[in-house]
Amino acid sequence: MLRYLPFVSTVVTIVFAAVVFARYRRRRGTHLLIWGIGLLLYALGTAMEALLSLAFHPLALKIWYLAGAMLTAAWLGQGTLFLLVRRRGVAPLLLGLLVLLSLISAWLVLGAPTLAGSFDIRVPASAQYREILTRPGAAVALTILLNLYGTLLLVGGALWSAWLFWRKQVLLHRVLGNVLIAAGALAPAMGGTLLRLGLVDWLYASELVGATIMFVGFIQATMPQESPNAAYRGATARAT
Repeated sequence: MLRYLPFVSTVVTIVFAAVVFARYRRRRGTHLLIWGIGLLLYALGTAMEALLSLAFHPLALKIWYLAGAMLTAAWLGQGTLFLLVRRRGVAPLLLGLLVLLSLISAWLVLGAPTLAGSFDIRVPASAQYREILTRPGAAVALTILLNLYGTLLLVGGALWSAWLFWRKQVLLHRVLGNVLIAAGALAPAMGGTLLRLGLVDWLYASELVGATIMFVGFIQATMPQESPNAAYRGATARAT
């Protein structure tokens, strides 16, 4: 049953990306555009995972690794950087570096040879890709670097925003929203722990849970809320 979860994760993440892009069209904001790109990478990774649960293809495995294992966290974290860092030039400079590293990653992974071996479609790609996909050392190093960069920015940025709103006691719905985003971002990161515990099928569940919780958190954080002053003025007007 868990084998079908990547299909659900793909649908949820595509809807999530559509909501983010719709908000970008209305509100602009580079952070929304980059979050949308990160979510499309998330969806591409789970889509390839879904495909690999039906049949094996070397290109699908490479795209899964590139989009899901390498780039998703970094691009989502980069969106958070654009939202929080106000110092002129810092976020665009790091975005340029991320684009360059993404292109290098694509070159390394898509050009990597695959070994002849048996791929079990009943087992998640995360549990068996090492025996099939030959990754150069640079690709492994970039995977660690990009995931560390993205996770620290996404989780740390969400928790920092939640703390700021809580401390100021304003827009408290965003406190909950940012906490949910942080929790959702950590869920897929638990995949490695689940893998080491032998719970390989639950990797699929962690991806779906992560995407869903982040989606709920985003909706909560961006929900319009009437300010207390506006509510007071409205109540006064109705009373008079």
